[in-house]
Amino acid sequence: MKFEGIYPPVITPFNDDFSIDWEGFETMIEHLISSGVHGIVVGGTTGEVYAQTLEERVESMRLAKEKIRGRLPMIVGIGGIRTEDCIELGLHAKQNGADAILMNAPFYAVPTQLELANHALAVDREVNLPIMLYNYPGRTGTTMGPEFFDRVGRSPNFSGIKESTGDINQLHALARDYKHITLLCGMDDQALEFFVWGARGWVCAGGNCLPKEHLAMYRACAVENDFEKGRRIMSALLPFMGILEQGGKLIQIVKHGCRLAGLPSGRVRKPIRELNKNEKRELETVLRTLKVTMDRIDSDSREEEKDNVVAINA
Repeated sequence: MKFEGIYPPVITPFNDDFSIDWEGFETMIEHLISSGVHGIVVGGTTGEVYAQTLEERVESMRLAKEKIRGRLPMIVGIGGIRTEDCIELGLHAKQNGADAILMNAPFYAVPTQLELANHALAVDREVNLPIMLYNYPGRTGTTMGPEFFDRVGRSPNFSGIKESTGDINQLHALARDYKHITLLCGMDDQALEFFVWGARGWVCAGGNCLPKEHLAMYRACAVENDFEKGRRIMSALLPFMGILEQGGKLIQIVKHGCRLAGLPSGRVRKPIRELNKNEKRELETVLRTLKVTMDRIDSDSREEEKDNVVAINA
């Protein structure tokens, strides 16, 4: 599978009693499809997968595939601790029509690079689907490194990576030395750097509430190769990306952003808690400014296109 474009990890709306709002979940998926994203990740960090039962995770896969109806790819997160659990989740994903799986290091276990590679290859042998690796040591405690990449590279299923270490040297190494693994931005405040280094897509939590803006950034950099425009868009996005990546409340921020956009975000599940009033106010100010700036960039782009047409016809 070729990973390219914008892939939001869809949020999971919860009711006031913390049960899943399945109707809201379907609404979120339809919202993302209609916005023009290139694929949807089900069971990612932003979906609060760590706070869900196996039954809820499987039902999310089933319902998402039913709602998507083949209109775009579905990538399913199979994160767990035991290899056996990840295999089980992977098989559920396959049975429910996943086009690919998202694989992170087992959290808490902190395996060596050899142990991590053996784990990944065991899942690959049993599930046999395209794999997007998810390198996020901030949540798993383990960084995928050269020894791991060299070992899993024996299987063509390892075809993409959501790189979320935040380490620019890791980005450079992946871009230079592992070109057979499609590079995808997983660190939102470094999106411009990723695209400069050849990333072909972006797995973006903020794509839930700002799909248009994320798509604009992707088109400018990865499609049009217009990094001057990309810098303008990234400059507009950075205040939002800053609080998203550095505020320690990624899920709450994305969900409140969805709420402000009129989307069914619902509550967050324990142990995390909702944003306080000051945090909500700060986010609302940032998003208002972002929208105004993006409108200005869009307007400037339209004027530039008109000028180009006039020049061509002159």
